[in-house]
Amino acid sequence: MTSRVTAPLGRSLARVGISPNAVTLVGTAGVVAAALYFYPRGDLYAGTIVIAVFALFDMLDGAVARAGDQTSDFGAFLDSTLDRVADAAVLAGLLWWFISEDDEPVLAGLTLFCLVTGFMVSYIKARAEGLGVNCDVGVAERTERLIIILAAVGLHGFGVPYVLAAGLWILAVMSLATVLQRLLETRARLTGEAEPDGYDHHAADGEA
Repeated sequence: MTSRVTAPLGRSLARVGISPNAVTLVGTAGVVAAALYFYPRGDLYAGTIVIAVFALFDMLDGAVARAGDQTSDFGAFLDSTLDRVADAAVLAGLLWWFISEDDEPVLAGLTLFCLVTGFMVSYIKARAEGLGVNCDVGVAERTERLIIILAAVGLHGFGVPYVLAAGLWILAVMSLATVLQRLLETRARLTGEAEPDGYDHHAADGEA
């Protein structure tokens, strides 16, 4: 379903000579700038809308690469690396707002926990792939985590009560569960307790 939207846009961008790496850079820069400008000021709804628009570039870079036959290992590496930067900026902007408000220590702590576990989810997968095993398991990969936090923040900014706290608790639990799932899966594969799946770590994508 998503490819039906992104494929035509990707072809259009490729035709005018825009590279997939440029799309990745613009998308990340937009997310970072919006998160660190709007969220610390308390403009949660507006910030979420702007972030969501730029986050769509994360889906477009792959479409541009395929349309222009520009797929590369470095492109996948760049995309994965900048995904971590964008995710960190969203949670850092929110944490900044909580700290400046000085009356939400629990939510500030939850935000920091989600930031750390989000990096752990991605790191465990990358480390496992570096050891030659697959680790595509978990209830909260990047897309799910991003949807949860943006929906919670945006709805809170729109005036829905308790949704931000609920979203952060859900994200924290799901992120921790994913960390544990990936640790156990990697242990099983490295110790031979899981069935081999013919995984080729050189062909892995950047999704985490």
